[in-house]
Amino acid sequence: MDSVSNIPVQIPTRSVLGLNISVTSYEDTIQRSVRWAQDREPRALFFANVHVVMEAYDNGDFRESLNRADIVAPDGVPLVWALRALGERSATRVYGPDAMVAMLNSAEQNELLVGFYGGSESVLYQLLSAVRARHPRLKVAFSYSPPFRPMSPGEDANIVEQITASKAQILFVGLGCPKQEVWIMDHLNHIPAVMFGVGAAFDFLGGNKPQAPRWMMRLGLEWLFRLASEPRRLGRRYLKHNPRFVGLFLWQLARSQLSPGNVR
Repeated sequence: MDSVSNIPVQIPTRSVLGLNISVTSYEDTIQRSVRWAQDREPRALFFANVHVVMEAYDNGDFRESLNRADIVAPDGVPLVWALRALGERSATRVYGPDAMVAMLNSAEQNELLVGFYGGSESVLYQLLSAVRARHPRLKVAFSYSPPFRPMSPGEDANIVEQITASKAQILFVGLGCPKQEVWIMDHLNHIPAVMFGVGAAFDFLGGNKPQAPRWMMRLGLEWLFRLASEPRRLGRRYLKHNPRFVGLFLWQLARSQLSPGNVR
């Protein structure tokens, strides 16, 4: 996995409701990230599910920002199905929590400095405890649980200074969508690190929340498990986004078949 000679220069993408989804894999994503981190390049990587796609569809500024990211991987199985329907037959899922685990393994092997930004203090403590137990040689250079309020420009500048001074090469950001994506893109030119927007991965890897069984993930039913686990928080989101995504994508697919190249 350390070899980068076989990595294509360009990452192919396909538009799903206007959001450019990367046709990538775990290996490709991690190889690129290791190379970027070693060169201390500021990069942005996201993991898109239906929620992310629909937030981008509803907000043009958000969509434009995400389309400047280096990788927007298909985190959700429905997006893999969408890519395949658009002709990317080899498209595979790159699930954020699993990509985070793979990146932590690679960071430990390659002696990269990592940092964590996001989550409550208790969630971050559980995450760091689990990460250190699984990766005893991993170099954790930075961790911070931000307040649940907008930070002042001075506070924000201080955090950026701390992250930069830590020399973290990989920064995992767990603030939830769309907050984490906005934060990463706003700070991309100020933090010399590869930044992963990993959402609920902090909760999952720290053992704070259960993950759906793998069989449900494979069938594209992870949303149903999460809805059953957190109906009040996620019910409105799924009722708003899921039916609209299906209808809008079917319309996009029909238009693309009638007029090749038109996928918006």
